[in-house]
Amino acid sequence: MLGASLRAVGRLCSVPSGICRGGGRSRSRSIGLFSAASSTNPVLLPPLSTTITPPTFRSSSSVSHYSDSQTDAFSRRDTNAYSAFELALDSVVKVFTVSSSPSYLLPWQNKSQREMMGSGFVIPGKRILTNAHVVADHTFVLVRKHGSPTKYRAEIQAIGHECDLAILVVESEEFWEGMNFLELGGIPFLQESVAVVGYPQGGDNISVTKGVVSRVEPTQYVHGATQLMAIQIDAAINPGNSGGPAIMGNSVAGVAFQNLSGAENIGYIIPVPVIKHFISGIEETGKYVGFCSLGLSCQPTENNQLRTHFQMRPEMTGVLVSKINPLSDAHRVLKKDDIIFAFDGVPIANDGTVPFRNRERITFDHLVSMKKPNETAQLKVLRDGEEHEFSVTLQPLQPLVPVHQFDKLPSYFIFAGLVFVPLTQPYLHEYGEDWYNTSPRRLCEHALRELPTRPGQQLVILSQVLMDDINAGYERLSELQVKKVNGVEIENLKHLSQMVENCRSESLRFDLDDERVIVLNYESAKIATCRILKRHRIPSSISRDLIVEKHNSSSAEEELACLG
Repeated sequence: MLGASLRAVGRLCSVPSGICRGGGRSRSRSIGLFSAASSTNPVLLPPLSTTITPPTFRSSSSVSHYSDSQTDAFSRRDTNAYSAFELALDSVVKVFTVSSSPSYLLPWQNKSQREMMGSGFVIPGKRILTNAHVVADHTFVLVRKHGSPTKYRAEIQAIGHECDLAILVVESEEFWEGMNFLELGGIPFLQESVAVVGYPQGGDNISVTKGVVSRVEPTQYVHGATQLMAIQIDAAINPGNSGGPAIMGNSVAGVAFQNLSGAENIGYIIPVPVIKHFISGIEETGKYVGFCSLGLSCQPTENNQLRTHFQMRPEMTGVLVSKINPLSDAHRVLKKDDIIFAFDGVPIANDGTVPFRNRERITFDHLVSMKKPNETAQLKVLRDGEEHEFSVTLQPLQPLVPVHQFDKLPSYFIFAGLVFVPLTQPYLHEYGEDWYNTSPRRLCEHALRELPTRPGQQLVILSQVLMDDINAGYERLSELQVKKVNGVEIENLKHLSQMVENCRSESLRFDLDDERVIVLNYESAKIATCRILKRHRIPSSISRDLIVEKHNSSSAEEELACLG
């Protein structure tokens, strides 16, 4: 992001119960894996790596711009902890989740299940709002209301991993007896007090902690690896608080979701504009719609010589376009070295910020992120000394290498013991907490720097070789990108699998990175595939999402033969 320093926001505040696996479940572009804290033996979580390429801008049009006279009219609202507790008693619930994450090294199987606990609260429409990381990769979810010994089955209605929010529904009418919903408020001002209500570690009953607002600005969301607005508070947010409300007055100011590793009493809550964007998208479309992006990487123009070179007048401010995502609508109208000096009529400063409330400033990517999909934005641009105005349609954009893959099984394709998978950051996370330094350098660079050039594009890699006579001598070619199959450049893993299955030549050739080549006798390789699958107890040579529906195809018959 432009001009924003990425702090090591170190942990998500949900509690694993019992013995958990050593690695946590962060799927962050800029932050590595982190350890989860035990509910009985709390530990200080390690700080997360912040060695990354700056992500592209994200922003929002719903920021209120207040003048000094307007802000003087606002009186500071004080939050009484006891009043917040009374308000939340019949609204805040404890969430119990059983989850099972997939293995990306052995993509045909899951890791052992684990139990997590977090918080949530009731919102209008008989729904429960909580954090996405509390229920990510869930297999079973229960909720319990305050003062009740009974746990009720809950289902996930919608989940947004980028904004770390999820909506739960409970069918039992008994659960809803006596429950009240909480109203969403606004963005608190600096030094206004809030009370965080939830079920943190250290006990089983509801807990309330009080603090004040320290900062409001875009922050790295650890779970979703995105840069969205967040509110920093000095109230203690501990494992188990995740999903609980931060109450200001008689309404909700945000949802507790993470804290800062290595620091005391620095916690973060998701603000109401992000929550409303998440909920409104679901209500309008029936599903999570995501957060829009311009698809740009921009550079500040604070250096006078840089500004002079690009013919910026002394009174003109803006940011320099350095990279454009080819799949974005901005690629149609913008060019490298353009200067963007206004977004929807809001002037952009040389450091990439825009006015926000009482003498506060916020990076302009917040203006973009609050836009709804297919909405347009007006950009004022300086190009070769001339001013232009362009209209750009905004959409959520997916990176070439996915940052997270929650709630879905990994894709894979096995042929002759060669295991092909698409490159994802969760795959790199399997190399450990220090994955940025321990994973293959070339794959890591692909993940952090490359942009897609066409829809549906994937980087396919040979993740490992299941040894057999058919592939002896190829075992050292794992962890390389697959470029071509029989001379045809591959688009994604599904394309690769179709080309292998439809091969009509005697030999099958794979061209890999570093000019490496694999050649197999096609008929011998097909026979060997069944043998290798049985030896390794692998149920299928292809993941479900790649199977093409062909009721009478020979490939389907061969698949069944291998499973027999």
